[in-house]
Amino acid sequence: MAYFFQDVSRTFSEYLLVPGYSSEECVPANVSLKTPLVRFRKGEAPALSLNIPLVSAIMQSVSNDTMAIALAREGGVSFVYASQAVESQAEMIGRVKGYKAGFVKSDSNIRPDQTLVDILALKEKTGHSTVAVTSDGTASGRLVGLVTSKDYRVSRLDPKTPVSAFMTPIEKLTCARDGITISEANNIIWERKLNALPVIDDGGILTHFVFRKDYDTHKENPRELLDSNKSYVAGAGINTRDYEERVPALVAAGADVLCVDSSEGFSGWQKRALSYIRERYGDSVKVGAGNVVDREGFRFLADAGADFVKVGIGGGSICITREAKGIGRGQASAVIDVARARDEYFEETGVYVPICSDGGIVHDYHLTLALAMGADFCMLGRYFSRFDEAPTQKVRINGNYMKEYWGEGSARARNWQRYDLGGEGKLSFEEGVDSFVPYAGSLRGNLDVTLSKIRSTMCNCGALSIAELQKRARLTLVSSVSIVEGGAHDVTLKDQAGGQQK
Repeated sequence: MAYFFQDVSRTFSEYLLVPGYSSEECVPANVSLKTPLVRFRKGEAPALSLNIPLVSAIMQSVSNDTMAIALAREGGVSFVYASQAVESQAEMIGRVKGYKAGFVKSDSNIRPDQTLVDILALKEKTGHSTVAVTSDGTASGRLVGLVTSKDYRVSRLDPKTPVSAFMTPIEKLTCARDGITISEANNIIWERKLNALPVIDDGGILTHFVFRKDYDTHKENPRELLDSNKSYVAGAGINTRDYEERVPALVAAGADVLCVDSSEGFSGWQKRALSYIRERYGDSVKVGAGNVVDREGFRFLADAGADFVKVGIGGGSICITREAKGIGRGQASAVIDVARARDEYFEETGVYVPICSDGGIVHDYHLTLALAMGADFCMLGRYFSRFDEAPTQKVRINGNYMKEYWGEGSARARNWQRYDLGGEGKLSFEEGVDSFVPYAGSLRGNLDVTLSKIRSTMCNCGALSIAELQKRARLTLVSSVSIVEGGAHDVTLKDQAGGQQK
């Protein structure tokens, strides 16, 4: 007969954290939210870590290049959605990787014999006011000058004027030699009061730029997540159908980490995709997999080579998989079970495979519960979809501003690859809905509040790191009446009484 799990399938709302001893050092300012993103061996550091334990979901209505830049600036990672053409997804990754860097490859270049008209067209195309003038008009040509908005006035210059007539020639430029460190380059920028510092090799060939604005941005965003080249870390979703075409394109575009986007990961399809990546790239390409909800599913993906494993089926706010198919598990139960399997695997093999809790987050405190139960980080869709940085439209409904939010299993997304079971290339039925969520403004302000809550709760538990929280946390199940007791009760709130206290 069928196997029956003995424990009840539970959600985050059925648990509370019980406070532990907090020393004088347990203050929010001392809490570190850094957490591993990919697998690592005991005694070694992970190749990629997050500065905050949050990543955005692989969804059309959540994760594009705009969200990826905004979230990397705050210390997390966005996984750019896979339900689009390979070329457009790779272009999004390219925009993220090129947006912020210490040493930047020039993407605005022109020849000295071109004209002001060409300068203006280039500025319109790239949005950049600094243009490198090279001998052949390429990013790797010999640098002969530089054009910025200070070098010309459109109203006083003939549009046909050659660039050589108004550019700042290289003889008057401050340049750095290839091999200079980012710290040395920034010192030159500040000492010479420059906005941009060209970097050239011994033959005068342009190799990179270093910009003042990048230094300023870093100082304003101390949590930002950068790669070794000082570019923002970017993630990308893949599927189990066209990975042989999609993965090489995303790797070439600079994606730092990939993730198989699938509603159910305990399958031969995911093992096949992971095997392809490992055979072609070895361990150099980092890729997560999922989703699973139990020990067996975790072991399967960990043995198949997944760098992290996503946990959760049917718990998302726009997901109706449980209603449509009767498949899934309460998110709290799933995280607890998989976390135990992750720890067992680490003890047996010496390899730590991080787990990502995906779905089931309704309130901010659910994030802290997920971390305490063993999750290394959480993937969020609805949470991020509410912000300006999400790619959806802001609309006004019944006097309130809302943002559009739809599931990948909805008819609108038509992401049949996510639910692929080897059949025809279409959705046979919906596993997601099309909806609205309350508009919440900018990501930063809201995220700061959420992170403050996590840090404060961790201090209540006597933990200054996520690893400490997982060791020291004490959790209790709650009854339905204690849930009521936990909110405002037996009073009339002021805003419900016309501003008058009752």
